[in-house]
Amino acid sequence: MVRASTWCRLALAAACALASAAHAATGLTVLAAPADSGPVTVFYPTAAPATPVRRGPFTLNVAVDAAPVAGNRRLIVISHGSGGSPWEHTDLTQVLVAAGFTVAVPEHAGDNWHDHSAVGPASWRHRPHEVTQAIDAMAADPRFSPLLDLKRVGVYGMSAGGLTALTLAGARWSPALLARHCEAHLAEDFPTCVGLSTELTGGPLDALRMGMARRVIRWKFESETALEGWTDPRIAAAVAAVPMAAPIDMPTLSAPGIPLGLVRAGQDAWLAPRWHIDAVRATCAGCVLVADMTEAGHGSILSPTPPDLPPRAARLLNDPPGFDRRTLDGVYAAMRDFFVQNLLP
Repeated sequence: MVRASTWCRLALAAACALASAAHAATGLTVLAAPADSGPVTVFYPTAAPATPVRRGPFTLNVAVDAAPVAGNRRLIVISHGSGGSPWEHTDLTQVLVAAGFTVAVPEHAGDNWHDHSAVGPASWRHRPHEVTQAIDAMAADPRFSPLLDLKRVGVYGMSAGGLTALTLAGARWSPALLARHCEAHLAEDFPTCVGLSTELTGGPLDALRMGMARRVIRWKFESETALEGWTDPRIAAAVAAVPMAAPIDMPTLSAPGIPLGLVRAGQDAWLAPRWHIDAVRATCAGCVLVADMTEAGHGSILSPTPPDLPPRAARLLNDPPGFDRRTLDGVYAAMRDFFVQNLLP
């Protein structure tokens, strides 16, 4: 049981965070890309008025390149999913900015909306480094460095970005562990193992598809047994939503080094909960289930939603029947409160 005095302190911290940016709009700017990564998109509190702007297929209500104002001095870095961009996380970022946070979203090299050349372990290895690079970029930017205390940074990641968040919380993983998982559970977790390259249909060709998938997975991943890991001492809390977790050596997550929150989607057809987030929960006694979206699919946490997806991606990412997008307000608020509790004094 949490004592009433603790709840009071948490409530006061949340109230102060919200008050700090109560009259602020969301600013938007982009920092130059490091040599081996993509640009870093930054959402932040500003006193300038927001206006509708177009970014790809999305219309955002933001103030482009406006002067930042002081918020709560805390930074959160978002690691997007495979093939993702900053834009489908805009509604979450605006909730965080309204609480005073500044949010940085690095575009992951080789695994983003316009470049799929490094999807999978190559990107998974590099993503945590890109989070560190994003923090460094914020520290070096004269607009933001005076307004931020970078000794306590938060990380949020979704899907492949969820693996990034888990890695930064202490998880270690290897391609060989993914190969072992796919050898044992290929039919039950087929999209995890093959991505969008093909799918099972229930027809006579499924056996051929599975046989080919096993051969490719063994060839690509079976020999890569070294455990991968990366931490940054500035990161003080993380949230992983619908994370890729099959490659993880689960005992490394038994006692995360930082507060770790999880967001679950009960109808996830891309990363089946049993083999991913539920496996993390079974191992990590100290993890907090920030939100359990029982009727949600893999992409239901995204808002605004990516339009005009190819059919196979749409089947895996679009909302399943019965999911109510209005519930995302509560999910985003719960994530905001987790970061308020674990990052603010």
